[in-house]
Amino acid sequence: MQRFILSKKNHIALISAILIIIAFTGELGFKNTNIFTWSLISASLLGIAPIAIQAYQALKVKVVSIDVLVTIAVGGAFLIKNYEEAAIVTFLFLFGAFLEQRTLNKTRSAIKELTEMAPESALKQMENGEFEEVEVDEVDVGDILLVKTGAKVPVDGTVLTGEGYVNEASITGEPVPASKKKGSKVFAGTILENGTIQIVADRVGEDTTFGKIIELVEEAQDSKSKTERFIDRFSKYYTPAVLVFAFLVWLISRDIELAITILVLGCPGALVIGVPVSNVAGIGNGARNGVLLKGSEVIHAFSKVDTIAFDKTGTLTIGNPKVADTEFYTNNPAEVLSYLASVENESDHPLAKAIVEYIGDTKLYPVENTDVVKGGGIVARVDGHWFAVGNVTLMKQENIRLDEKALEDIARFEQKGNSLVLTAVDGELKALMGIRDQIRPGVKEDLQKLKRLGVKNLIVLSGDNQGTVDLVARELGLTEARGNMLPENKAAYIAELQAKGQIVAFIGDGVNDSPSLALADIGIAMGSGTDVAIETSDIVLMNSDFSRLPHALGLTKATAGNMRQNILIAVGVVVILLASVFLSEWMNMSIGMLAHEASILVVILNGMRLLRYKLR
Repeated sequence: MQRFILSKKNHIALISAILIIIAFTGELGFKNTNIFTWSLISASLLGIAPIAIQAYQALKVKVVSIDVLVTIAVGGAFLIKNYEEAAIVTFLFLFGAFLEQRTLNKTRSAIKELTEMAPESALKQMENGEFEEVEVDEVDVGDILLVKTGAKVPVDGTVLTGEGYVNEASITGEPVPASKKKGSKVFAGTILENGTIQIVADRVGEDTTFGKIIELVEEAQDSKSKTERFIDRFSKYYTPAVLVFAFLVWLISRDIELAITILVLGCPGALVIGVPVSNVAGIGNGARNGVLLKGSEVIHAFSKVDTIAFDKTGTLTIGNPKVADTEFYTNNPAEVLSYLASVENESDHPLAKAIVEYIGDTKLYPVENTDVVKGGGIVARVDGHWFAVGNVTLMKQENIRLDEKALEDIARFEQKGNSLVLTAVDGELKALMGIRDQIRPGVKEDLQKLKRLGVKNLIVLSGDNQGTVDLVARELGLTEARGNMLPENKAAYIAELQAKGQIVAFIGDGVNDSPSLALADIGIAMGSGTDVAIETSDIVLMNSDFSRLPHALGLTKATAGNMRQNILIAVGVVVILLASVFLSEWMNMSIGMLAHEASILVVILNGMRLLRYKLR
């Protein structure tokens, strides 16, 4: 019976409203006091039923809840035959609960949207080679699936055949579709906007990146910060204190109406709901924008960060070396590049790959007598010519003359932080290339945004040589640069910063930097949706999008500020209402309950503003 009554709270609120309207219509329109009185009594009894049940359930677990205060207050109103206020208070309380739930559901819209994006079916290749539609739960690792234009990718997988563009906004927050071809990775919940692809299932069900994102957001929204836990403890003692205070007021004044009015006005509803609604809305905004915030504690800590340390490769830089500078000492550079591509095609060295990518399609020549010089480069015969490619040391070993201009170019390239690749044909220097990791586009502007958000120290920690790290720091305007650092050195340095009282966030790739991610006050992974990144860090920037970092920091600061606003609103309303009881003649139970419910809606609506937050 209790469960049935509680499930019909909204219907009871509607009937109570109708009875209250009938009551006032009977008195004002027909001067019938019987209709007025009995309609209000009926509305009060009907409305107090679900509230009293909730109060009883709370007392069973030794909690004096808001429902207990309202139940006692309405009971007192009945004793003094104030049916009008009893009916209005119960209706406002139930109607307020309805509006609270409705608006709270909107703050959880991010997780609801994510859940609705989850794929339900897949086209699976059967034993006869045909593709049949099956439930996504029937897909196993290793199954081959067909994805058509407009369809959701059902699992995490690798493209076997076909090409197309996939909208990965559900994973990365990035609205621009990503090109996919053979060998590309695809994620469950993303949408193939054009083309047709076949994929092999790598991860299915809850193991997919999409499944883990949903799980993380759900856990984050259910987590509680220190502020929320404090408020829970505060309300646990505050509510009985209001009850005792109201009793003392009755003992002193013998005014039971004043006492029960205090019970209604002292309800801490807005205080209890204000902080969690801010957290839920902030986490929801992050989920929509490719930022996973793992709970309320993360929001609180990150909003206070004053120092951010960065890994260089793959964080500040793209992590993919490219040819940045070239200088030729020949009238026929195309021929030299063809020779160079022919030799480097046979190497899997990162610098060789960068050179081949830079040269692109060109004529290739047969390569003979290849000799790999350890720590130097390669010597070979190409199309009948003696050929050497490598560093300055190799050139000296092979007695290649470096004239004054070449030496000046080498010095200039080195100052830019390049790795040098020199090419010689038949004993003469023909080309000089500078290869370096490229700084991510827009990183400098993003770092300036972090400074404007209050970050005082921006530090790069890298295993690269100090000269290269210094160049990156100068170009980006960082406050400090430390090179030649192993993962354990980075973690030790972060501990030093914390010992000085700094609140440190560390941003890395989530693999070799896991000690630093774990040690920092806030670990942030440039994740691309990888398992290690998601599990190791406190915040994940999906798709390794550095531009999400200022948004994440601004969002946490806005969320922390929103919490403080809600606490101020909640406490302020209670103080004003209680003061009005003693300092004015117009305050009563009905007005107090209306103000009480209005304050709850105000803090919820204030929290919901975070769903629309964008960094200016």
